[in-house]
Amino acid sequence: MKKFTNLLFIISFSLLSVAQSNRDKIKTLKIAYITEKLDLSEKEAQQFWPIYNNFEEENSNLRRQAYDARKKADLNTITEEQAVNILKEIRLNENKKQALENDFVDRLTKVISAKKIILLHKIEDDFKRKMFEEYKKRGRH
Repeated sequence: MKKFTNLLFIISFSLLSVAQSNRDKIKTLKIAYITEKLDLSEKEAQQFWPIYNNFEEENSNLRRQAYDARKKADLNTITEEQAVNILKEIRLNENKKQALENDFVDRLTKVISAKKIILLHKIEDDFKRKMFEEYKKRGRH
């Protein structure tokens, strides 16, 4: 498995040299980072990634919808009724996100251990922190 993750890192970094959007670069790095840190077996990885990718896509859509709902609100001209409707839309979106997270965890428990699911959350946080630190470093130069 270590050879696989090393190979994945080499491929990931070589892909970075090819012209890609920043989003694709980050996604490639995230996949490699999660794969290495979670230490998924080949069988686990085959089942894990479709579930994870589906969750990420749906979660991204929900975030975009929440952003669009907030963006609609012009606080200088919005009526109370419009504000109430936007607030309802935001709360509905938050409920959808929670249901999505619950479904995600339920589906993952059939593929990987509960310990790995908890570890996944930590790994994702660590990755975000590393990306932010890298962004700060590049901003200084």
